[in-house]
Amino acid sequence: MTPKGHKESKAHKEAKAKKESAARKKAAARKPPAQEVPAQAPAPGAEVPAQAPPAEVPAQAPAVEPPSQAPAVVVPAQVPAPAPAPVVEVAVSPAVDAGDRARLLHGTHHDPHSVLGAHPVPGGVAFRAFRPHARAVTVVSGELRAELHDDGDGFFSGLLPLTEVPAYRLLVTYDGTVHETEDAYRFLPTLGELDLHLIGEGRHEQLWQALGAHVTTHQGVTGTRFAVWAPNARGVRVTGGFNFWDGTGFPMRSLGGTGVWELFVPGIGEGELYKFEITRPDGSRTLRADPLARRTEVPPATSSVVHASHHEWGDAEWLAHRADTPVHEAPFSVYEVHLPSWRPGLTYRRLAEQLPAYVKEMGFTHVELMPVAEHPFGGSWGYQVTGFYAPTARLGTPDDFKYLVDKLHQAGIGVLMDWVPAHFPRDDWALAEFDGRPLYEHHDPLRAAHPDWGTLEFDFGRREVRNFLVANAVYWCEEFHIDGLRVDAVASMLYLDYSREPGQWTPNKHGGRENLDAVAFLQEMNATVYRRCPGVVTVAEESTAWDGVTRPTHHKGPSGFGGLGFGLKWNMGWMHDSLQYMSHDPVHRAYHHHEMTFSMVYAYSENYVLPISHDEVVHGKRSLVSKMPGDWWQQRADLRAYLGFMWAHPGKQLLFMGQEFAQGAEWSEAHGPDWWLLDPAYGAEADHRGVRDLVRDLNAVYRATPALWQRDTDPAGFEWITGDAADDNVFAFLRHDAEGTPLLAVTHLAPVVRHDYRLGVPEEVPAWVEVLNTDAARYGGGDVTRPDVVKPEAQPWHGRPASIRLTLPPLATVWLRPA
Repeated sequence: MTPKGHKESKAHKEAKAKKESAARKKAAARKPPAQEVPAQAPAPGAEVPAQAPPAEVPAQAPAVEPPSQAPAVVVPAQVPAPAPAPVVEVAVSPAVDAGDRARLLHGTHHDPHSVLGAHPVPGGVAFRAFRPHARAVTVVSGELRAELHDDGDGFFSGLLPLTEVPAYRLLVTYDGTVHETEDAYRFLPTLGELDLHLIGEGRHEQLWQALGAHVTTHQGVTGTRFAVWAPNARGVRVTGGFNFWDGTGFPMRSLGGTGVWELFVPGIGEGELYKFEITRPDGSRTLRADPLARRTEVPPATSSVVHASHHEWGDAEWLAHRADTPVHEAPFSVYEVHLPSWRPGLTYRRLAEQLPAYVKEMGFTHVELMPVAEHPFGGSWGYQVTGFYAPTARLGTPDDFKYLVDKLHQAGIGVLMDWVPAHFPRDDWALAEFDGRPLYEHHDPLRAAHPDWGTLEFDFGRREVRNFLVANAVYWCEEFHIDGLRVDAVASMLYLDYSREPGQWTPNKHGGRENLDAVAFLQEMNATVYRRCPGVVTVAEESTAWDGVTRPTHHKGPSGFGGLGFGLKWNMGWMHDSLQYMSHDPVHRAYHHHEMTFSMVYAYSENYVLPISHDEVVHGKRSLVSKMPGDWWQQRADLRAYLGFMWAHPGKQLLFMGQEFAQGAEWSEAHGPDWWLLDPAYGAEADHRGVRDLVRDLNAVYRATPALWQRDTDPAGFEWITGDAADDNVFAFLRHDAEGTPLLAVTHLAPVVRHDYRLGVPEEVPAWVEVLNTDAARYGGGDVTRPDVVKPEAQPWHGRPASIRLTLPPLATVWLRPA
């Protein structure tokens, strides 16, 4: 506008026009050429009214057409006559330049947010969208509607004369439909500096809250934030059902040097399928499931699923008292279960109706679930994991699994689960060479390849990999209220030469065969779990004599290593030796007596669990009852006697499903336990039900008798009465509780009745009474029992001043306590 009352002459107007033309030429000479402003750019200096009625921005709107390949110039509409030369603002082209355009098209752009979205530029705000297959894209902000220019290949751009970036949405037109959405590239990163710092250090103990897919509200908009660690990738894109599995228009941004890629996608909610499309260093692409997906498709489908939990826990009382008594000083009797086959066809929620009731009736204190984490091949029983953060979708959703754990806790039953950090399968949609190079596996092929299972071993020396696994252990305990982790295949982790011939492994820096990285990982995992999750126990399946498996990590042993820090260790030696003894015909057992007694030589070197697990009843090893010699009666009698010996032996106990009722066939994951053996219509039902009743009573007496569990790890809790009666096939010992109250256990593994068998006993106990006899008729035995009390005689025996005389049933275990 000219000053009020001033009227320009024709000469004055011509002079002003010449001055403006000179200014444009001068600016063009000063600046390098820029890309042409698209035809739909607003007129230089034009204003968009705040409350103007909706109107499309004209397709050809510029008041001053800039020369080709020359910068657009924003010129004031009128300049007062005597004013000095104006400051010239040069508008830029809003279109994506050739380099960025190529990287976006090829999936190799590390920072798409710097290009796409809305950005203040000279001349206004540049809007850029990358929407492959779209016919048109319109910016909508309040009353403003501005259609962007179609730059080809799915790129759209426009320059609007705004002073700042407004709140806006995109109206995207496809063939036959119009979709209104937020622009994913207008949002700040969803991960903060602390998250990235902890990830970079490998110390993010709740890694699952940072990486993966999370439904969230970000900058006031609801959507899903995606984040994945892929440091070797040239680019990463999110693809899924929401974009018809074409991730071209959904490139993620790299967040600094952490190797993390991130994208917030508005409007995407739970239940959406997704994967990450990764451009490898060689330019090829691979489609990968999310390593931190908390839910997956049902195998054999392999997509990850966006998940949000809605489960409300009802186990507060259980958690409040879980840590009241240390596990090694508490009753701990475990029922091992393969969930998909325990009752085939049951979901997590249906299992929650039946499993807690059965386990409670049987008297077990805990269940141990064979691996629950997602795995592609059911025949692996879960030991080849691809979804480390996702319960298998075969049986339901993560919330359904939480419901099962909740119901077990409410029934007073603890929940352990098998955890497999030793290795992972080579599936090309999972972790193997995840971003085009060895990432989760060791970079040395000899170290990476597991020699036994055709899988890959984790690189325990890489901090991000350790973080992935340590956080995973914490995840199951914190998110699913798991009470313990039984860590699978620990021995294969600890030794560099495990199942490897000379020349196939390289010694550690000290020249030894110990995997120092694995040792450090296990120590960190145990220390972290015990610090964060009071009352949780970790259990090692470790089959060698590694020193200090259950020793605290800060206590060094003779080997120079600190303890691994586990709470308990499977006693594989006891299992192997005792089953070997039981397999012999009784006439030969005298020559193998040491196989039943040798375990007491090392019983207090670790905190032990006595495992009769799934591994002992598959692959031609026969079921537990079928390992026993003799006819059907002798087999069942041996089994009952063996279980009585096992429950009385120092250490906790674990029994695999189906063995509690003397199933004769090996276990098969295809059909599970032979429950039909307990059908009253089956002729031998009483034989199987008798064994099951014994297991129930063993657990009941065990839990009511502190002598059997209170001092499991204290040598003062055990005394041999006779451990050398090889010719009689007799083992007799005392167990003591913290107050010194004893329980006498006598196992007789010959198929004859021994009358007036004398045993030395403590003289301070005035009388003994039978509390359990595996030969009782109700268990299927011959009923050689002693209902009356047994009083000691002043007859020294077995180095003691008093003794008792018992009638020992054939192939049986008898427990007696002070009357």
